[in-house]
Parts: sequence; structure tokens; C-alpha cells
Amino acid sequence: MNLTTAALYRLKSDARRGLLENDLILQRFFTRYTDSIDVETGAVLTKLFALEDNDLMDLLIGRKDSVESLATESQTDIFKAVLQQLREK
Repeated sequence: MNLTTAALYRLKSDARRGLLENDLILQRFFTRYTDSIDVETGAVLTKLFALEDNDLMDLLIGRKDSVESLATESQTDIFKAVLQQLREK
């Protein structure tokens, strides 16, 4: 099930970061995948957006595959799929 317009707006608002590099990567993701973001994907994104900017950047550029605060979530297939989409060039 796709996200409501309000939930999608909230996600996009939460995606605004302090690091320009994060903003550019997240903007590219939303341009490509806005129409296909479902509730599960939204939940993963919410957890990612709660991270500190540097931790998020490490995940987005592939420097790390997990951070301590998301150790359990990072093992799920949906987390891996969303992270792969975020890393696409």
C-alpha cells in the first residue's frame, strides 16, 4: 500500500539534511521512487532519517552497511532494498 500524501510530505520534510551531499542523494531517490514508496519503505526511510547526518552519509555512500542503532533493521530484506535504491547513481 502506498503512503498517503501527508505521510509522503512528512518523509520529504524529514529528508532535508544539514549536509548538501545527503540532500542531493535523497532528492535523487525521491525523484525516481516517489510513486512506488509504500508503508514498509516509508518505515525504513523514517528510521534512516532519524540518524545523524554523518551516519546517514556513511550508509548512503556505502562506507558502512549498518550503524549500531540500526543493527537489527539493517539485516532485513526491505532495509537492504531501500539502501540499494538510495545508493543507485
